[in-house]
Amino acid sequence: MTNERYNAGETEPRWQRVWDEQAIFKTRNDDSRPKYYVLEMFPYPSGRIHIGHVRNYTLGDVIARYRRAQGYNVLHPMGWDAFGLPAENAAIERKIAPKAWTYDNIAAMKKQLQTMGLSLDWSREFATCDPSYYKHQQKLFLDFLKAGLAEREKRKVNWDPVDMTVLANEQVIDGRGWRSGAPVELRELTQWVFKITTYAQELLDALDTLDRWPDKVRTMQRNWIGRSEGLLVRFALETATTPGNEAEVEVFTTRPDTLFGAKFIAVSPDHPLAGAAAEKNPALASFIDDCRRTGTAQAAIDTAEKQGFDTGIKAVHPLDPSWTLPVYVANFVLMDYGTGAIFGCPAHDQRDLDFVNKYGLGNIPVVCPEGQDPTTFVITATAYDGDGRMINSRFLDGKTIAEAREEIAKRLETAKLDNRPVGQRQVNFRLRDWGISRQRYWGCPIPVIHCPTCDVVPVPEKDLPVVLPDDVSFDKPGNALDHHPTWKHVTCPKCGGKALRETDTMDTFVDSSWYFARFTDPWNENAPTTRTVVDRLMPVDQYIGGVEHAILHLLYARFFTRAMKATGHIVFDEPFAGQYTQGMVVHETYKKPDGGWASPDEVKIEISGNDRHGTLLSTGEVVTIGSIEKMSKSKRNTVDPDDIIATYGADTARWFMLSDSPPDRDVIWSEEGVKGASRFVQRLWRLANESAEIAKSAPSTRPVTFGPDALALRKAAHGALDKVSGGIDKMHFNVCLANIREFASTLADTLARPGTPSPDLAWAIGEAAIILIQLFSPMMPHLAEECWVALGQSGLVSEAAWPKIEPELLVEDTITLPVQVNGKKRADVTVARNATNGEIEAAVLALDEVKRVLDGAAPRKIIVVPQRIVNVVA
Repeated sequence: MTNERYNAGETEPRWQRVWDEQAIFKTRNDDSRPKYYVLEMFPYPSGRIHIGHVRNYTLGDVIARYRRAQGYNVLHPMGWDAFGLPAENAAIERKIAPKAWTYDNIAAMKKQLQTMGLSLDWSREFATCDPSYYKHQQKLFLDFLKAGLAEREKRKVNWDPVDMTVLANEQVIDGRGWRSGAPVELRELTQWVFKITTYAQELLDALDTLDRWPDKVRTMQRNWIGRSEGLLVRFALETATTPGNEAEVEVFTTRPDTLFGAKFIAVSPDHPLAGAAAEKNPALASFIDDCRRTGTAQAAIDTAEKQGFDTGIKAVHPLDPSWTLPVYVANFVLMDYGTGAIFGCPAHDQRDLDFVNKYGLGNIPVVCPEGQDPTTFVITATAYDGDGRMINSRFLDGKTIAEAREEIAKRLETAKLDNRPVGQRQVNFRLRDWGISRQRYWGCPIPVIHCPTCDVVPVPEKDLPVVLPDDVSFDKPGNALDHHPTWKHVTCPKCGGKALRETDTMDTFVDSSWYFARFTDPWNENAPTTRTVVDRLMPVDQYIGGVEHAILHLLYARFFTRAMKATGHIVFDEPFAGQYTQGMVVHETYKKPDGGWASPDEVKIEISGNDRHGTLLSTGEVVTIGSIEKMSKSKRNTVDPDDIIATYGADTARWFMLSDSPPDRDVIWSEEGVKGASRFVQRLWRLANESAEIAKSAPSTRPVTFGPDALALRKAAHGALDKVSGGIDKMHFNVCLANIREFASTLADTLARPGTPSPDLAWAIGEAAIILIQLFSPMMPHLAEECWVALGQSGLVSEAAWPKIEPELLVEDTITLPVQVNGKKRADVTVARNATNGEIEAAVLALDEVKRVLDGAAPRKIIVVPQRIVNVVA
């Protein structure tokens, strides 16, 4: 038995070298075994991994190692989501080329990740900024263009006047650019878009088939796609009030039942009617300019103060020609949803109610809750959006909402305005086509050429990739490709005349929308995918990443997969069979006496009973222990993974990340917890060595029979094996670790018994130790390899088959039954599983609790419900 402590600093690099030299995690595409593809969302090369990376990649690594042990051909690759604006900003700030900054960061982060002992196939590594990768992305773009899934269109976009680029809605925060902080402007630009709306209904319907996705993610995607059934209603306009004799305005509504509660019409600032009116009204034009500074983000529009401008235009109510409604231009109406116009029913829509309360338009409730007196039902500050019966609605009064909707639809479908129906049933989607144009240098070039004669000309496939120039300058604001003296000037491949390259580059979401497919055969130089390989290895069996990507990234990837199928690159529809969103790593905060924040490595925490207090290591001053929050540089509550691994080892960090809480919940980082994990590492090391000493005396062949002690240990081992296997399947890793701890305690208790173990027990101890090592090997692989050697096992535990469960050892010999006397539970009785009714009755009557109730009298009856309960009738 060794008395030496386990030395992670010496052991972990050694085993990492062994794994690397033997290439045991390299996946063969021609492997005939069943495949299992596990993938964590690949990182942006910022230069440093953070503690969230440790958790994310540990989760995936446990699955990869477990599936490999089960006999699967596991694909577990790694790459880099390497394009993007941060590299350009770094280039400007540091006067370094984005390419150099990016590849330096990749090298640094790869070295850090390798210290974690991840079972990755590094031979498949690529960065999305590699021309060998984006060449194929450009090929996909051209194929989408040919298939009608990519096109140019004019659209309203968020424009950052400082970074001088288009921003996605999610990159606009409180009306400002997410990086520059500049107020965002709304501009109309000609943009390249992918026609994701082509698959809107299919993307929605297919969510029901993704039963291994979190419900919250599927709900988020349903809401983003936003299917709504409603009615397209044509409101006639009083032409005398319109700027150019406009005759009507179309409104899409999902609540036609509330038409009798209408108080106004509101159109988007970008609606043609608003534009026509603004030409003759400078005040309206100024109001529209103000609206455009909000950007296009729905969240920003929803939270902004509701503002409107009365155009003076009057709309005629479609159900009463004598009833007119004022037409406003409103800052909360979007042009790209529905028709860009709404009718406002303030009693039953909070947004509309806020609007009319601001402008004194009043409201009329038209839906009354069941049980409420319609004559006294009024709306003041809160709209009613629940169920009920129609009121104040003429021929609809008394009807349910559903009945009223149907009645209105039928009437307006038959009513005519200029010989066309006033109403038409329609399905709308919130989802909009994906604008991919970005006015920046560090992105995948869009492979088209603009020719004054031939218009838009695709770059010939033989000329791919269109490679970014290295010699760019960021001295001027805007896109460096526009300023390059030669790069954009080309010859038209059609007519041979002078032409210009497209200088917009692709949204980086494009890069991450198909990388999982490229990982299946990144060596194919001729096509984005190798059909025989990608169709066999895809979809990804388990995808892991943060919930912040639950909408756009996952939705874009699902669209891309369908578009790649339509253009012949793959055969399947969904990219990710299983998807998991891990929680964040959070840490308490510390505030110094001067009000500044202290980092965890500057604070000493002391515990006295239930009291915890902290002091600054440098001065001894008391710090205030604050709330537990997401790790952030601003509050300095971050933990450096390098420091943790250098101090405690990667296995300790991995174990702690898995043990504290379910993986979909936030994990609270604590020094005490990490130290506890470190102590458990040493305990397992001691158990392995003590077991190895005893196992030396065990018979080489399995004993024919096992005594009670050996049998109990074997049952504990196989019970733990069963629970941990099931737990990994369900990703209940914290439960798995609890089962491993419990089993380790059982083994420790067995080893602590005095005397020399019998041969059968010595054999059982050896078996138990081997099972224990294999159970924690996916979580702590370096320690497992070292313990494997200590047990005298051949080969690597990373290549060993997962232990086989002996089902008969999972069957308990005894059973515990509740005992009731006259219907009230009095005790439990433990009997042999195969005990007869007579034996059960005798055991029950021997219980002190039953004797006390019977008080010497014989029971009138004892009823035994097999395997369930015993009832005593006194």
